Amino acid sequence: MPPTEKQKMLAGELYRPDAELAADHARAQRLFSLYNATSEDEPERRRALLHDLLGEVGDGVVIRPPFRCDYGAHIRVGAGTFMNFGCVILDCAEVTIGKLCQLGPGVQIYAADHPRDPALRRELLELARPVRVGDNVWIGGNAILLPGISVGDDAVIGAGAVVTRDVPAGATVVGSPARQASG
Repeated sequence: MPPTEKQKMLAGELYRPDAELAADHARAQRLFSLYNATSEDEPERRRALLHDLLGEVGDGVVIRPPFRCDYGAHIRVGAGTFMNFGCVILDCAEVTIGKLCQLGPGVQIYAADHPRDPALRRELLELARPVRVGDNVWIGGNAILLPGISVGDDAVIGAGAVVTRDVPAGATVVGSPARQASG
């Protein structure tokens, strides 16, 4: 039997969104809308909704609403990670965020991608590439991580940086496109 569109998406192959993916997206939208409507005095409800929405949620994870994602099920967040207001994760492929990470407000992580060939885009084909963030990474507000990149443990990504390539462990990157900071 040929692979489903969802299987192709998760394998990093060209795919076309279909009814199964639309249903998965609608499920995520319902759950993150419920999550975003909670208040800080409902920690148990927030935790339960995060566990329903995300693929994996470590102990002590805090995600301040509003939060948005494509599917949620392909997101793994390690213990002790904090995500500030307004984070967006497009998880058409797996997005892994390690333990003890700090994400500033408005951070965006994109696993969703599109073909560079205009003919393929006209056919409404899409693709996705996984994003991996190591442990103890600090990502400044409004930074953007593009599809297919990896960020090593203990790295720092400056506010507003646009990360277009892998970031080594312990490195600090700033700017658009993000470059390793000197000194």
